[in-house]
Amino acid sequence: MDDDQSTEEHGPSALDSMLCFGLYAAARAMNRRYTTLLAPWGLTYPQYLVLIVLWEQPTVTISEIADKLMLDLGTTSPLVKRLDERGLLSRERSISDERRVVVRATEQGLAMREQLAHIPACIADATNITFPEFTSTLSTLHNVTSHLSTASAAGADVIERQN
Repeated sequence: MDDDQSTEEHGPSALDSMLCFGLYAAARAMNRRYTTLLAPWGLTYPQYLVLIVLWEQPTVTISEIADKLMLDLGTTSPLVKRLDERGLLSRERSISDERRVVVRATEQGLAMREQLAHIPACIADATNITFPEFTSTLSTLHNVTSHLSTASAAGADVIERQN
């Protein structure tokens, strides 16, 4: 019996029936595509996201970047440091609060915006979805993220009731 016949007889696998795995697989595929597209500039996908934040808001703190990207400071700080070492942004301590680090895109970092302007279109082409599908999918993903972000306490209640 070949694999195709086995799948047809038994239906989708447990993994294929899980939303979490579908999201995980899609995210990995998306990251692989970005990795390929960003390689000529020596950028990682998270570094690209930091640049996008700076293109939208010229002065921002590391904490604000972390919040926007839904990352912790321990992940965000090294990203920012690497981009600083490459001359794409600058970091300096806030004058009003020494604990805060203010980040600004440099001219070189701002110039990357034009160099990378084709990336979103490449991603859109690679997904092969229509604009209405794109907006619907994005809306669904925002809803899933929002609900999951606020559902952690509720999940603990279910586990307690089961015990």
